[in-house]
Formats: sequence, structure tokens, C-alpha cells
Amino acid sequence: MTTEELLANVRVIEDFPIKGIHFQDVTTLFANPECLKEITNRFVNIYKDKGITKVVGLEARGFVLGAILAEKLGAGFVPARKKGKLPGDTISEAYNLEYGFDTIEIHVGAITPDDVVLVHDDLLATGGTLAAAVHLVEKFNPKKIYTSTIIDLTACPRKASFPKDLEIESLLKIDVA
Repeated sequence: MTTEELLANVRVIEDFPIKGIHFQDVTTLFANPECLKEITNRFVNIYKDKGITKVVGLEARGFVLGAILAEKLGAGFVPARKKGKLPGDTISEAYNLEYGFDTIEIHVGAITPDDVVLVHDDLLATGGTLAAAVHLVEKFNPKKIYTSTIIDLTACPRKASFPKDLEIESLLKIDVA
């Protein structure tokens, strides 16, 4: 399956969640078994020799592929959830979105200093959510942090808080803001 075929399976929803946003919906990729297999295989090929021990999936679309990647890579899965959604003790990180603000949390002890972590989300726009997730994972002092997204909206200006030296693997580049 080609990159163009994957891009053709991304649904765009105009003015969601607010007016002016061109929401790139990856659920249509997940619904197509060939697309899901292709994106999974592409990420597995990138990370299979990196020693990943934990995959952190960001709520909610990052859970889907994050859990699949964890299983394929022989790693554990750690959900990064919105504030108040995890039942145990948590560590949190607040951040700004393009259209508001939020807080994400991970359970205390979910990541150790011996872990090599892959932080996965569906989409990179301004980088606020991904930067917050990386800052949150850094609080656990893992050996190494990798990051991945299915889509990179390359026309979006990155937030100042976005780590400049962060390596990100994005499968699909879309030139819209």
C-alpha cells in the first residue's frame, strides 16, 4: 500500500472541534484493515531494533495504534489519559492546545529508569500535546524516549515548548494548518 493510498483514507472534517480547524480523522485508517496493517508494519519496522520496553499512547486515538505497537514490539502499554481518568496515583503535565488547554496523566511507577519509551499519538499539529507527553515521560527518567505520530501537519507552527531536538517519526505529512 502506498503513502498516497493511506492519505486517501484519512477523512477531513471541517470546523471540528472549532471553526477553522481541518480535523484529520485517523479513525478511517483504523477502520480499513489494509491501512491498519500497513501503518502498523511501517512503525514496527522503524522501532523493532530500538529496544522499546514501553509504549505510551495518548488519549484517545493514540491508544489504538499504541497498544498494537506495544504488542508487536514485545513492550508494555502505558495509557496517558486526561486528568482524573486514571484510578491510581498519577504524575501529570498541563499544556496548551491550539484551541484550549488540558492536562495528561500517567500512573506513578508505570515507567522506570530502565525503560526505553515510545510515545505515540495520532497527529502532530502545533506539538503541544506531544511536547507535554514527552515532558511527562521525562519525569520518570527513562533511558531513552522516541516519538511517533501517524500524521504530521507540516504547515502548523510548532509551540515554543516543543523540544527542538526531539526525533519524531511521522508516516504521513500533510501540508495544512
